[in-house]
Amino acid sequence: MGIDIQHVIELWPDILKAFGETMYMIGISLTVAIVIGLPLGIVLFITDRGLFLENRIIKGMLGFIVNMVRSIPFIILLVALIPLTKLLVDSTIGPAAASVSLSVAATPFFARIVETSLREIDKGVIEAAVAVGATPWMIIKDVLLPESKSSIVQGVTMTIISLVAYSAMAGVVGGGGIGDLAIRFGYYRYDNTIMVVTVVILIVLVQIIQQLGDWTSKAIDKR
Repeated sequence: MGIDIQHVIELWPDILKAFGETMYMIGISLTVAIVIGLPLGIVLFITDRGLFLENRIIKGMLGFIVNMVRSIPFIILLVALIPLTKLLVDSTIGPAAASVSLSVAATPFFARIVETSLREIDKGVIEAAVAVGATPWMIIKDVLLPESKSSIVQGVTMTIISLVAYSAMAGVVGGGGIGDLAIRFGYYRYDNTIMVVTVVILIVLVQIIQQLGDWTSKAIDKR
């Protein structure tokens, strides 16, 4: 299966537009996931049994909501969130609309990663902070986040890579981006060249993200 270079050149403006739409979707949804998912993951951790803000009710409720959203396949989530998407962006197609579903999917995913990262911290460090009278905010700011920042960066990397896959899936329902390009120009028109090019772009993008994430994580790891 060969690649028609001339054909790729002709469609290059469409490819660049699709790539830009994908980055737009990832940028919005990643921002929402971090802004909401980071504190959510922290609350899931500190309200667990034996921690300094133990609260079974809050832990149980938040854990249930997070697990419920994560258990829904993304393609079903896209359809289920159509009313919310219409309300927020006044449209159900395009990158902005797809960003709503991507944000909802990414937030609990990242929250669980944050929670898991915090569980890797030595409990003795937390207990020592409590013993010297540190407030919950001080423990979070001066102990939990600094001790887990390397793992959290790895979690951000995993979240971005998941969003790349989800954004491509959003193209199936008119979300725009590289996935939409692959469906409209590749699948529907039986254009193998575009299918190969979109796959290559996604592979290269994921590799770059993973390498940058690994480098950043190692650079800030003080252990």
